[in-house]
Amino acid sequence: MTNDIIEGNGSKENPPSARQPVLEVRNLSVDFGVEKEWVPAAIDLNYHVNAGEVLAIVGESGSGKSASSMALLGLLPSNSRVTGEVILNGRSILNLSANKLREVRGNDVAVIFQEPMTALNPVYTVGFQIVETLRLHNAISPDEARERALKLLEMVELPDPEKAFRSYPHQLSGGQRQRAMIAQSLSCDPKLLIADEPTTALDVTVQAEILDLMRNLRNKLDSAIVLITHDMGVVADLADRIAVMRKGIIVETGTAEKIFREPEHPYTQDLLAAVPHLGQGSEGGTDDVDITAALAAATHSELVGVDAEELERRERAVLAGLEEQVAAERQSRGDAVLELVNVAIEYPKQGRVPAFRAVENVTLSIWPGEVMGLVGESGSGKTTIGRAAVGLLPVAEGSMRVVGTDISGYKPTSRELGAVRKNVGMVFQDPSSSLNPRLPIGESIGEPMFLAGEAKGAELQKRIETLLDQVELPRSYRNRYPHELSGGQKQRVGIARALSLKPKLMVADEPTSALDVSVQAKVLELFQNLQQEMGFACLFVTHDLAVVDVLADHICVMRRGRIVEQGTRDQILRNPQDPYTQRLLAAVPLPDPEKQRERRELRARLLASAE
Repeated sequence: MTNDIIEGNGSKENPPSARQPVLEVRNLSVDFGVEKEWVPAAIDLNYHVNAGEVLAIVGESGSGKSASSMALLGLLPSNSRVTGEVILNGRSILNLSANKLREVRGNDVAVIFQEPMTALNPVYTVGFQIVETLRLHNAISPDEARERALKLLEMVELPDPEKAFRSYPHQLSGGQRQRAMIAQSLSCDPKLLIADEPTTALDVTVQAEILDLMRNLRNKLDSAIVLITHDMGVVADLADRIAVMRKGIIVETGTAEKIFREPEHPYTQDLLAAVPHLGQGSEGGTDDVDITAALAAATHSELVGVDAEELERRERAVLAGLEEQVAAERQSRGDAVLELVNVAIEYPKQGRVPAFRAVENVTLSIWPGEVMGLVGESGSGKTTIGRAAVGLLPVAEGSMRVVGTDISGYKPTSRELGAVRKNVGMVFQDPSSSLNPRLPIGESIGEPMFLAGEAKGAELQKRIETLLDQVELPRSYRNRYPHELSGGQKQRVGIARALSLKPKLMVADEPTSALDVSVQAKVLELFQNLQQEMGFACLFVTHDLAVVDVLADHICVMRRGRIVEQGTRDQILRNPQDPYTQRLLAAVPLPDPEKQRERRELRARLLASAE
């Protein structure tokens, strides 16, 4: 196997562009019947995908990416209308009967959905579901199906295939569930794989593993892949060609290199400009290449003329000097808004489930006007600290002071926490589930002020309007319900509600992870402006290091409930000392195909050195 194939460019003798198309889409249109009118979701789409090629369809939510792709397989609801032609391996499939189309779905086409927890059946084991798929489409015995299922789980690089085979979906991590769903999708050797946002909800390290897996499987099986995503870093990592969609129309197509280097359509240019990437936050304008070089240098253990001990001593001296400077700046601002000293946090015992210690020996401080980025993989304890900071979880050991009050001895239900919570606001990850669907957004924003006795009547209405102005929403939206707003607008409502009591501390738990890049950029800009205007301290919980680079003054890196490294933004992102931080940075996909190849090679070296 040559390097050209490994990098996804096909062999020199038979590149993807010279192969026979696996999928051809001609003049495909999708409409939905809404209130006796046809509303277009996709309009006259034309594209093709060759064997061994990845076509990325990118665009914002509502652009028609998923609707048009689900239309290929007849997976749209009954109020839809699909016209045009879809040719799979030379056969028109759009007008096939339900039974014939069901055969095509399993044998020739497979789908990897965005959320494996809802795509997998929670009452059956992973092994049962793969065996069921195999036996439905192949005349094989249960033992043969079991043996092949185990091979599939091994092929998607699950650490213990036997255990995964016997496990229910809820017993696997997010990355393992995604691998199990990929194994089920690949069970019948499909010629076409449709991956609908396959890495959106995953941490950067798990995302990098899934992308490596999909790249390797594409090379082994020579399948065509349609990748639906709004993450341009993922596109740069995996795609050969790109189709950019906006409002149901493909506005631009081309190779990955062409789209990233010379985008022609204004929308494509705006989409790429909105992508946050490492280096944006540095004062010196450090770009992604410099950070990759810094990572490579940080992992290089030999320095001519200086032994390892002397090098370490010099690094400690430099870091100590920086820490003294930062400490002096912080003390000039007054007392810390949030201070944790040797804190341990446990989830209490529930029935037969024993207590679980999620955070151990954590010490960190946030001063007025600072943004502390708390980063790490899922399960590292980030959200646990955020929940404890607002009094939703008790502190098992150590001391936690919030706005000058030690809350470590309080229970989550104690009345004493009420006065503390007035000074703390929280923005949640999913704005849809954090807003009451029965309340207009004006009432949702005003509810904290009314319950705290801060305002009522005309004064309350005036403050609601002021908050809507601050988060740049029209005042007329106060009478709208959450379902009438987009994801970005709902997150703005969540920010307005969190700011309603003028908190001294804001806890933001993954507030932009579910948003498109363009919407995310606007929300981050709004958040920055409000933080500078109001001067609140912020604990910003995220796994997106590029977002942290834009917002944070200090960064704290967590792994398995412990802090492995903390310091200023430039210390952590430009000169990482801990091997885990280095691997975390190397896993961040870059929105540039050439740079991403370099970063991928660096990550492979880091993983090899760790092993």
